[in-house]
Amino acid sequence: MTEPTQPPAGFAKLSCRQRELVAQWLPGAVPVTDHSWGLVDTAVVEATYAGNRFIIKAGGATNHHLNREIEAHYHWLAPWTAIGRAPELVAADDDAKVLVTRYLPGRLVLDTSAAREPDTYRQAGHLLSLIHAQTSAVDVDYETRANRKSMAWLDGPHRIAPATVRRLRALIDSWPIGPVTVVPTHGDWQPRNWIINEGTLSVIDFGRAALRPAMTDLTRLASREFAEDGSLEAAFLDGYGFDPREPDSWFRERVREAIGTAAWAYQVGDRPFEGHGHRMIESALDTP
Repeated sequence: MTEPTQPPAGFAKLSCRQRELVAQWLPGAVPVTDHSWGLVDTAVVEATYAGNRFIIKAGGATNHHLNREIEAHYHWLAPWTAIGRAPELVAADDDAKVLVTRYLPGRLVLDTSAAREPDTYRQAGHLLSLIHAQTSAVDVDYETRANRKSMAWLDGPHRIAPATVRRLRALIDSWPIGPVTVVPTHGDWQPRNWIINEGTLSVIDFGRAALRPAMTDLTRLASREFAEDGSLEAAFLDGYGFDPREPDSWFRERVREAIGTAAWAYQVGDRPFEGHGHRMIESALDTP
């Protein structure tokens, strides 16, 4: 058996095993652009092979995002890939935490004029409704797991004020626990994971995909884009078809998201995002 040719030095962020697999899947691939965010141990490299463009994503040994992304490609993305609105999977190895998808043309919506246009959010709402509608299940342990995760964030390193921590702990302890309906969710539904090409919106980055309540995919938009411009929220709900948020459950999700944002951003050293997380906590706790 012929030994695979190793990809060039542009794949240096990949492990030896990951580079071997890429060499088998795309022999002679040439790296073009490093799209990695740099805050977590996920490498994202655009490459060319046989005249086509691909995206290679790889994670470190403790990275669980790649496994979630691979699972999403295998089980949940068909409503999007069938209409060309998400990248198609070419190859993946769950154990090695590496995957290859076809390149999806477009530019990130984040920090562009499209991020302020209602039609972008109308399309985003419609696309989200497609993945949410494909299947559902009842999860009797979701609330317990979600509360435990929030408590773990509060137990770990952060800069949330002690008095606020005590208030949050008491609040979480008071919440009812019961079964909830869960659906396939993206988990990071916001403009930094949308791309637009000639007015058409598509979706990338499925490293937080999981079965959750549908409303959880609105938490990040609600804390920024919806709060800044109500017309964007209205357009989004028009595209989605209805508002999936039930007030009491929505309050719990807002608090959980705020805690996780403030703690995670502190741990990775993202000071602006950490500040946003603290403002999210304040806003949630000020809710009547």
